[in-house]
Amino acid sequence: MIKNESKTQVFPASLVSIAATLWAIDGIVLRPYLYNLSVPLVVFIETTIVAIILTPFFYKQFSSLRKLKLKDWIAFIGVAFFGGALGTMAITKALFFVNYVNLSIVIFIQKLQPVFAIILAAIILKEKLTKEFLFWATLAIIGAYIITFEFNLPLLETGDKTAVAALFALIAAFSFGISTVLSKRALRNIGFQLGTYLRFAITALIMLIVVSITNDFKSFSEISINQFYVFLIIAFSTGGPAIFIYYYGLKKISASVATICELAFPLSAVILEYFVHGKILSPVQWIGAVLLLISIIKVSGIEISSFFNNKEE
Repeated sequence: MIKNESKTQVFPASLVSIAATLWAIDGIVLRPYLYNLSVPLVVFIETTIVAIILTPFFYKQFSSLRKLKLKDWIAFIGVAFFGGALGTMAITKALFFVNYVNLSIVIFIQKLQPVFAIILAAIILKEKLTKEFLFWATLAIIGAYIITFEFNLPLLETGDKTAVAALFALIAAFSFGISTVLSKRALRNIGFQLGTYLRFAITALIMLIVVSITNDFKSFSEISINQFYVFLIIAFSTGGPAIFIYYYGLKKISASVATICELAFPLSAVILEYFVHGKILSPVQWIGAVLLLISIIKVSGIEISSFFNNKEE
């Protein structure tokens, strides 16, 4: 019985790993090609492309949106704002420091998301923070610090962009963390497929407002043909498709298994960063990386008994 159950988890677990690897390719290989464009414009274009592509597949389901209540819509707007807009802009900005920072550092820092998710769940969903969580969360933060600054004092030793990139990665981790918490509420009365579409559609509308305020539309002329191809590659691989296969796999396996599979994200990033940009973590940074990854696994184990406990994802 256990063997059969284990076999049934291989395929969905593989899908989660593939999605995580695609996100690493996005962060290390694809997104840095867009570094000369404004961040709001980049996020607006990529989310709009995905929303347009998905619309023909979901317009027949629009009638089911009538059963959504005001609180459902507020939750979806929160998911789109924090996860789709703010979080994506922050991680994009961090990755745009490609010429100054080892990007795998940014990706490792972003893995602090479960720590923020549980803290926010405690605030929003009134979950209790245990001593076990506080212990592993503290170690995760220490690991993130070592990855970023090694054993140096940031105010005295860092004259480059590493601290700034790490700050944007932290903002992204916080944003994606609160988006995860809000997603639990947003998906209460709707399937994850249509929920994913709403995330992109509402994000596209939010980013339309942002680029209108920042007047970034004038930068459209700066997009090269190669960058246009990059946008299409992101839309058809690391954008909508990656999220769909991730959620499909996540529904079939536990959060703890998914967390381990998601380590393909930072690990793939380290490999890609070496082959693409010729950068590798120092021995001290590897100590921080291992400490962070072990802590995140432990934190995510606690996460199961928290807001990830029910079967809705």
